[in-house]
Amino acid sequence: MKYSFANRIYSLQSSAVRDILKVVNQEGVISFAGGLPDDQLFPLEGIEEAFAKVFASGRHALQYMETEGYLPLREVIIERMARKGIKNYTTKDVMLTTGSQQVIDLFSRVMLNPGDVILTEDPTYLAALQVFKSYEARVIGVASDEDGMIPEDLAHKIKEYNPKCIYVVPTFSNPAGKVWSLERRKQLLHAAHKHKIVVLEDDPYGDLQFNREETYTPLAALDDGTCVLYTSTFSKTAVPALRTGWVAGPFQIVRMMSQAKQANDLHSNSLSQQALYHFCTGFDMDGHINRLITEYETRMNVMYRCLEEANLPGLKFTKPKGGMFFWVELDEHVNTTLLLPEAVSRGVAYVPGEPFFATLPKANTLRLNFSHPTIEQIESGISVMTGLFKESLEKDVVYS
Repeated sequence: MKYSFANRIYSLQSSAVRDILKVVNQEGVISFAGGLPDDQLFPLEGIEEAFAKVFASGRHALQYMETEGYLPLREVIIERMARKGIKNYTTKDVMLTTGSQQVIDLFSRVMLNPGDVILTEDPTYLAALQVFKSYEARVIGVASDEDGMIPEDLAHKIKEYNPKCIYVVPTFSNPAGKVWSLERRKQLLHAAHKHKIVVLEDDPYGDLQFNREETYTPLAALDDGTCVLYTSTFSKTAVPALRTGWVAGPFQIVRMMSQAKQANDLHSNSLSQQALYHFCTGFDMDGHINRLITEYETRMNVMYRCLEEANLPGLKFTKPKGGMFFWVELDEHVNTTLLLPEAVSRGVAYVPGEPFFATLPKANTLRLNFSHPTIEQIESGISVMTGLFKESLEKDVVYS
């Protein structure tokens, strides 16, 4: 039978990362592909205790909940955001979601019409690109450097495309791992206010900051509460399986997203939300995050050393100040997409860089995760991977 799908379905694309994980999550493959926290560091006892408290509270904990989510957890989030300088919002301006990925989808549902333009960094989070395109938006990349979007190109793209929204990951970005300068953050906000453009600030990695002495002020903390919609998640700091994120921003937008969520799933997992409340208030979450930072920084330094020692022609990368990723650029003759099957056959996997680009993809790029593999796997896997890249250059070989 031939099925007549909605026209928008043909803009859907499978996630490059999810497709790769289907192949590489097998014994004997060292994976730098997924944006995974280390499950050996999950606070199992704290999560178990938190759920025990939920069930001990009575049967009402199993009932339906309001769409905006568990109020005590929203109050905790308000307090945690205030530590970062985000003080414009109250609990009515916060909604709990099924991960921050749902925020991107709900935001797109209520803000984007077919043909609307959304500006992004280039490269940027590939799953966000996937969502925007599924709503038939035009995604235009803005030229960026290590400090963030280049103001001149941003101004040019705003004038040329009259965008509806701007999507950014300014702190430990995925995939590039960069941190925007304070000046670039202010320049973006100035442009957004001037042209009345909504900014979606995605901050999943902000707590994973290696240098505790530095301050990376969120855009939402610089805003007056009218322009920036801020989203984050517990997936990188607690555990991903709870699938709990949140959005905070102008009430009118959050309210419309709440109505869209009612039509989607009524509310997100209330057991997870209640457990997270007990986890945040009855467990040393900050101490847990500090342990993650210490371990991830160690692994990042090992990967940095291994990449430097590889002495690979054309290799470019920046040492991350936090987060989970290295962004790597190779000699222009190396095609990381074509080389991936051979890499997997040799027992190592990565994510090719092409899917992260909104425009003009670069085939000689790749993203590497350092938070999940062990130190031994990093040393072994980087050696195998860079050896393959060097071999392809020396022999002018293109694997397919």
